[in-house]
Amino acid sequence: MRVFVFFDLPVDTAVQRKEYRLFRKHLIKEGFLMLQESVYAKLVVNDAQAGASISRLRQHRPPYGLVQVLKVTEKQFAAMEFITGERESYAEVDTLEGFVVL
Repeated sequence: MRVFVFFDLPVDTAVQRKEYRLFRKHLIKEGFLMLQESVYAKLVVNDAQAGASISRLRQHRPPYGLVQVLKVTEKQFAAMEFITGERESYAEVDTLEGFVVL
């Protein structure tokens, strides 16, 4: 399952830019990878983990702007079509293949 975060935050003042940076740093710390500017995605094992991730996002939401979250299955994610360009290959692990539970 994937959790997508879409956000549109104001960056007009120094305080708003700081809130933007803090939110973005939180996303990266939580394991989200940037797909596009202001679009991040995270691979989660199940719906419970997705819910916990969304709950942590609520705790760190910025005071202004719009943050949206979307959960999709791996099958839905794999059906994504690229209209223009090609997706770059990343060094990060992008699948559950070889997933080890400790």
